Amino acid sequence: MGSGALLLQQREQPWFLVLAILGAVYVAAAAFQVLAHIALLLRRPTDLRRRYGAWAVVTGPTSGIGRSVALELARLGLNLVLVGRDPAKLHDISETISATHDGVRTKTVVLDLALVTTPAGDAGLARLREAVSGLDVGVLVNNAGVAKPCAVYLHEVDVEAWVRMVRVNLWSLTEVTAAVLPGMVERGRGAVVNIGSGSTEAIPSFPLYTVYAASKRYVAQFSRSLYVEYRSKGIDVQCQAPLFVETKMTSVVARSGKRRGLMSRLMVPTSDAYAGAAARWIGHGPVCMPNLGHRLQWCLCSFVPDRLLDALRLRENLRQRALFQRLRSARINGGLPARKQG
Repeated sequence: MGSGALLLQQREQPWFLVLAILGAVYVAAAAFQVLAHIALLLRRPTDLRRRYGAWAVVTGPTSGIGRSVALELARLGLNLVLVGRDPAKLHDISETISATHDGVRTKTVVLDLALVTTPAGDAGLARLREAVSGLDVGVLVNNAGVAKPCAVYLHEVDVEAWVRMVRVNLWSLTEVTAAVLPGMVERGRGAVVNIGSGSTEAIPSFPLYTVYAASKRYVAQFSRSLYVEYRSKGIDVQCQAPLFVETKMTSVVARSGKRRGLMSRLMVPTSDAYAGAAARWIGHGPVCMPNLGHRLQWCLCSFVPDRLLDALRLRENLRQRALFQRLRSARINGGLPARKQG
């Protein structure tokens, strides 16, 4: 029997047709997601102030994604309640907004989110509730997050570091949301945006960042459930799950990858570029990746077996671990280059 006849016989088998149909549907679904993403980028942006309210609350607004999102929301005409632990840095971003966006009002709330569940944290949450009382808060962006300690095995770090990470990434996000939601429910409109991580959506595991990934998985599930819970009350809840963005948190890894030709501007956007896309995606689904490059990476990962993704991620994170170990050693040695480890 020739190869052509054998191929024809295979095509006549029911299982072959089923697999072909499933494959075509899968590819079509991935293509539809990308096209829907592009269509949203081309559409006229939503007027967030008109749809949700005049004020936005942003946690962690003094650097990285949080700073860029605060500036983007100010550009769109929203007044801002800026929540962070450093009074000087809060003053700086507040002054920057006032100087660059006429008519935009700001309030600052000093709250160390790593102290939630402590008396100091309770006092800070009370200040937040007082600050938003009577304001038409339409948007809440829970941006504050902790990734340190970076690229380490679970047993290598003191438990207090994990507790701090869980408090900021998980517990404080829940507390701040609970503080702002009642006003949105009373007004019958609002949007809650929780910054999660693509590590919980695009890939099956994130070794050496285990507690970080687990805390961000909570953010995604928290958002999905609240989306269903509050949609009928006029409130949109969303988890935005970015992959790498050029921020202080990821700058060392991103710069290292670029030197090796692994990352491009498309795949690792600046925080300003991310913020522009993030504002457009508010109100569009419970979980999203606002950046198109991130979305393409997500689609590509869906075609790769989990075992291979696990192996690739472990290898890359072990590389990051070695990099961070050298940096830590250099700091301990007074800035001198660390010795190469065998």
